[in-house]
Amino acid sequence: MANSKPQKQPFWLGGAAASMAACFTHPLDQTKYRMQVIASRQNMLRTMFPFASRDGITSLWWGISASMLRQSTYSTARFGLYNHFASEARQRTGQQQLSSRVEVACAGAAGGLAGLVGNPTEVALVRMCADGARPPAQRFGYAHAFDALLRIGKEEGIRTFTRGLGPNVVRSIIMNVSQIATYSAAKRELLSNPSLGLKDGMPTHFLASLLAGTVATTACAPADVLKSRVQNAVVVDGVRPSVRRIIVDSFRNEGPRFLMKGWTPAWLRLAPNTVLTFIFIEQLQKLVNLSRDASPAKPLVAAAPVQKA
Repeated sequence: MANSKPQKQPFWLGGAAASMAACFTHPLDQTKYRMQVIASRQNMLRTMFPFASRDGITSLWWGISASMLRQSTYSTARFGLYNHFASEARQRTGQQQLSSRVEVACAGAAGGLAGLVGNPTEVALVRMCADGARPPAQRFGYAHAFDALLRIGKEEGIRTFTRGLGPNVVRSIIMNVSQIATYSAAKRELLSNPSLGLKDGMPTHFLASLLAGTVATTACAPADVLKSRVQNAVVVDGVRPSVRRIIVDSFRNEGPRFLMKGWTPAWLRLAPNTVLTFIFIEQLQKLVNLSRDASPAKPLVAAAPVQKA
């Protein structure tokens, strides 16, 4: 008799799905970083189109290697650790449906650890995405993500990889909690409402991820902007600007609205990225199940039972 116990998701599954999704959304991710580090009032289109016109459409994928490397570390950790923590919580409580408080705790812990793991690749990603917005003489000119990591460590020291660590960890916690917990709650509500007639498929995933993407983008925006500016800052006359100095200068030059800079491309990226990530997770899980010839694994976000009218 086949084993009826659900298989656990492979630890790498979430990172692989996020890496695949990043291939489609990288131009918006790049635009978001450029908007965050450029001290101007340009909107998304005015940031994206001039660079694409000057450097070519393919320039919108500059830094894609760093994006893939970041997803391979950060997203693998945040999805994998969340699944691990949630699985442990289910075993200890004996409940298949976790409470919102436990879900938030699992997502927050996974997000914080993922922020620590992914910070070095985050530094490389911000540098490579923002490089095209710099004057040619001031560009880093990294060939690829590993070249960026090696040169940053050699030229600026290993401690450079800890730059923006505080804002990045805070952002990662907020992102994981707001994205996973919101998506989970929204999906359960949609599936448990019989009047909507929704099933566990694309329409439900789209609506739930749209709400999760909006909440996550808004909640993470201030920490995301500060993280990007700290990581992109360079040493001037032997002095590295502190987080406090960056905040003070940004408020003085741009006003408090700078904390929401890049919100539009961030939202436009995060909403489809969330949908694509979950679609790829489902498809990759099907392939894993076929290779195992086993029963379906528990989904990343368990569906609530549909109530009968």
